Amino acid sequence: MKKTDVIIIGSGIAALQLATHIDKDKNVIILTKSHLTESNSYKAQGGIACAIGKGDHFIKHLNDTLEAGRHLQDVEAVAMLTKAAPSILQSMIKEGCPFDKDSDGKVLLGREGAHHENRIVHGGGDQTGKIMIDHLTKKLSHNISVMENFFVFQLLIDKQSNTCFGIKGKYENNKTETIHADHIVLATGGAGQVYSFTSNALTATGDGIALAYQAGAALTDMEFVQFHPTLLYVNGVTKGLISEAVRGEGAKLLLEDGTKIMEGIHPLEDLAPRHIVSQTIFENLQNGKQVYLDISMIVDFEKRFPSISELCLSNGVSIEKGKIPVAPGSHFLMGGIKTDKNGCTNINRLYAIGEVACAGVHGANRLASNSLLEGLVFGRNLASFINRSENLVQQYEERSTPSLSSKTLLPSLRELQTRMMKNTGIVRSEESLKQQLEWLEKYKANTLLTKNLEHYSIKMVTKIFMLTTAWLITSAALQRKESRGGHYRSDFPLELEEWDQTHIVLDQNSRKEEYDEQIKAYATT
Repeated sequence: MKKTDVIIIGSGIAALQLATHIDKDKNVIILTKSHLTESNSYKAQGGIACAIGKGDHFIKHLNDTLEAGRHLQDVEAVAMLTKAAPSILQSMIKEGCPFDKDSDGKVLLGREGAHHENRIVHGGGDQTGKIMIDHLTKKLSHNISVMENFFVFQLLIDKQSNTCFGIKGKYENNKTETIHADHIVLATGGAGQVYSFTSNALTATGDGIALAYQAGAALTDMEFVQFHPTLLYVNGVTKGLISEAVRGEGAKLLLEDGTKIMEGIHPLEDLAPRHIVSQTIFENLQNGKQVYLDISMIVDFEKRFPSISELCLSNGVSIEKGKIPVAPGSHFLMGGIKTDKNGCTNINRLYAIGEVACAGVHGANRLASNSLLEGLVFGRNLASFINRSENLVQQYEERSTPSLSSKTLLPSLRELQTRMMKNTGIVRSEESLKQQLEWLEKYKANTLLTKNLEHYSIKMVTKIFMLTTAWLITSAALQRKESRGGHYRSDFPLELEEWDQTHIVLDQNSRKEEYDEQIKAYATT
């Protein structure tokens, strides 16, 4: 058994930002189930939203964020996020992070969907995530160690004191290791791989969501899944992301006959909020019409978007023809583990930051390029909180739980992903959601995590985590009887006033009324 000060599970932007801001006298272990660069953050083509342009202001950024999220957010949290953005960016520039600049040395500012100002900062054209991860990786100091190919399958919780005191995980050879720590942080990213069409890295399987649910943490807003409008679509399969920045440069969505599908749909047309664009594309695909992104007006496309150009080339799509076939796919989970502005959960010493967390900044739909910003801001916030915290003095003992039956049968991942896309996807209904929930509960997706998973393979546990996460998304979607942001119900197609500021909270014990008080009390200790 190992002992350290801080365990960070995950290696994306939030995890690395946190690690680099923790005091050097604390020992930090970053645990990643794959490699340090195998994350959604590393793949991120989009940039960082930041109100630094002439005439822009963080309040304008705040208002665009609230509008995109359909005002379901915590306004104070959004204000903190948007106000912190300029200082966060300036800090990274001073450290030498190579963001794109014009000939005068000023940071270039682009525009993406639902923004009313040019405020998107990019790096490497469409390689912002890569340049930021590379930058933060170089900052990792002597007190930080990285364990790659290590899969965490359990959080260790002392129920009596409601405290997380460590983790259990597996190496590739199935050997188990236990690590105790004063602070345990979930920064595992999203859950896009529960859907058949997704922009997400293969590692985004909802592990942190399932681990938190297993431990008794509160989850909220799980019904809100953002579907990115434009994934490269070849032979009925999505192949990767076509950044919204392409539409920010003037690209238009159209049909084979040249009909521009976003005209008359929304005042911002092709730069409308993502859920509106995704639903419009989806409707056309359902009617048997292929949708294309017309890029013919973008000068030097290959230079401006090198990663996208390479993606198209490798999948046999010619950039020279000026039309890229697209379809929507799962992109970002707005909901997640319920936290405060510091990343504290309702379990002592357990924290969550980044996409796995829900601190109230995204609401029903994330504003473009707020995700990397969220990781940077909340990573720094949590580091400050941990730096101020006292070490854990009490020692805790592990308690055994019953093992999962060796006769447990689980569906194939392909069936899970296909069913989620069909029944809990872009368009949902009571009929489809009930059908999906019954199918998931047939495999006991709501109770599998109560068992000891130590004796099962990483592949088996990953599938269990995905089934559980799918059940949580579907269960929340069935409860919200309205349409709002990324959650669209064909049987309740309108956004309803009675659902304003209503959040669906899930955990194994359903102690809804306790969560806010627990988090508030813990954050002041």
